[in-house]
Parts: sequence; C-alpha cells; structure tokens
Amino acid sequence: MTMKRFLKLAFMSLFFVLLVSSCSKKSVVLNVYNWGDYIDETVLKDFEKETGIKINYETFATNEDMYIKVKQGGTKYDVLVPSDYMIARMIREGLLEKIDIRKLKNYNALDKRFLGFQFDPKNEYSVPYMWGTFGILYNTKKVTDPVDSWAILWNPKYKKQILMMDSVRDCLAVAFLRLGFSINSTNKDELQKAKELLIQQKPLILAYVGDNGKDMMAAGEAALAMSWSGDAVTVRKQNPDLAYVIPKEGTNLWVDSLVIPKNAEHKEEAFLFIDFLNRPEIAKRNVEFIGYATPNRKAFELLPPEVQKDPVAYPPNEVLQRCQVYIDLGAFLEEYNKVWTEIKSE
Repeated sequence: MTMKRFLKLAFMSLFFVLLVSSCSKKSVVLNVYNWGDYIDETVLKDFEKETGIKINYETFATNEDMYIKVKQGGTKYDVLVPSDYMIARMIREGLLEKIDIRKLKNYNALDKRFLGFQFDPKNEYSVPYMWGTFGILYNTKKVTDPVDSWAILWNPKYKKQILMMDSVRDCLAVAFLRLGFSINSTNKDELQKAKELLIQQKPLILAYVGDNGKDMMAAGEAALAMSWSGDAVTVRKQNPDLAYVIPKEGTNLWVDSLVIPKNAEHKEEAFLFIDFLNRPEIAKRNVEFIGYATPNRKAFELLPPEVQKDPVAYPPNEVLQRCQVYIDLGAFLEEYNKVWTEIKSE
C-alpha cells in the first residue's frame, strides 16, 4: 500500500468516526418536565442550537401530578423542576440523582440565601431555579373591601367571583394560616378544622384553577384569586386593574429547583442544560419572560432597578419573615390527600 493510499484511508476513517460521533450527539433527546409557562421557549431553542442536543419539553400542573408520573416510571425524564417539599419526598424515596456541582460552571452565580434549605440541606440533589410566594390577586374595580387577610376569600359578597388553586398543599395552607396554624401541620384536629373551613368556602368559589387562573383574572372573569407571585407580575401587565398582596397572616415562601431523576438516561446532557439555565444572562431572560424571582445573584444584578424593587416579585424582609417553607410531611400526607378528596367531593 502506498503512503498516499494509506493517508487517504486513514483520513476517511477519521472522518467516519467524527461523523458518527457528531450524529450520535445530535441524536440525543433531553426529556425535560417542567411547570406550565415556566421557561422562555427561545432559551430552549438557543440550548439546542449551541449544543446540538434536542429537547423534548413537557409540562405539569402540580407537584403531585409530576410525582405520580415519575413514580410510575412510564416516561424517563432527564430534568425535573419540583418544589421544595416534593424534592424532600423524592430524596427520601431514592428517586433523585446526586448532583456534582463541579460540573456546573455557573453554580457560584447562585445567591447563598437559597441554598441549604431543609428539603436539601447539603445541596446534594437540587439547584435552585425560581422562588416566590403565593398571595391574593384581586381586581381593584371589583373589590371594594380592604384586601389584607385571607379571610376575604370567605366573604359572601364575592360569591362565585373567587378562584382557588387546585392544589392540596396550597389550599390547606390558606386555611391553616387563617386559623393561625402552621402550613405544615400534622395535627389531625387542626386538619379537620381546615377541612371544615374549606368546605364552608366552596359555595363561594367560581373554580379551582391551575395556569388558567391568571388568564381568567386578566380577562376580568373573577374578582379574587389565590395566585403565585410570578403570575401576578405577568398578569398585572395585561390588566392594570389587578393588584397583589401577601396577607397579614403570612404565606408560603417556595423554591422550585432543577433535579435529575435517578433513572435519567442522559445525565451528562442534563448537567449541561442545568448549567445553561444558570448562566446569568440566560437566567435573566427567563425571569423577564415568566415574572418569577431568581435565586441567581448575578442574574438579579442584571435586572432593571424597577424589577429589583418590585415588592410583588421581591418582597421586603418584614414580609418574608411572615412566610413559611413547606416541608415533607412523610406518611401524614395521606391524611391531607383524604381531606382534599372529601373537600373536592362536597
């Protein structure tokens, strides 16, 4: 064999290997399972363009919906975005992969205030994505009473003008708060009182809602609604008659985080995606699109001053001091679920 023919064959072999490697990389599909309306879709396109990794993006409405689908194992997701208490449960049940932060170049951009929470005290399984509160979103043209307490959601004056979240933890939290109990109560007597309060409220409710609640409020279809802070930020831009308040009894301060399921098939690509979302300029774009608060310190510094000072997205410390973080209830969650079924079936 001549040297010229040898080099030609060697070059063709190398080209073939590189081609197969390139095609293999581009054939990877990263399965992401996130809340509805919770990412700027141009961010997904930019990640695909930069990495050649395709994204299959699905959404869920509640932590419980997400958990059931993951637990059943019918679909193997690579990245999930659960909330605090659900992360604790999934850690306890061995459903999550440990995260090697050495693979995350942008991890140091995170605000340390959002690390070390009880649901993942050593930051072994989760990377903060967004945070916020829930409160009362109301139409200032329809509501003539002061909105400073959860009690207004029981005011018969607003019958069939009230929207409640279709969420067991959040609805029970509102009842617990109104009664002066912890939002993580495991006292059966307190749970029974919360149940009775929510059943008493049912004739006043227009609907239990998910993502459609903000659209209904924007369209003026209801006067009052339980609302997440980020939704309130977004929907106020559509309807200037809307306002948001955290009641005096307090509320839940939640943190949603990026996690990798134990059975994920594309863990290295999942790390790339998580790191991409934590890139400050990417995190800033997400925040501006969806309206929630960022735990990314460097992204926060890139936001306009009027956004940084918005008390809906970034409540002052005296308000945050009235907030409670959900914890995993363990086996007692079954008691919550039983009560929720009874409330919904009334």
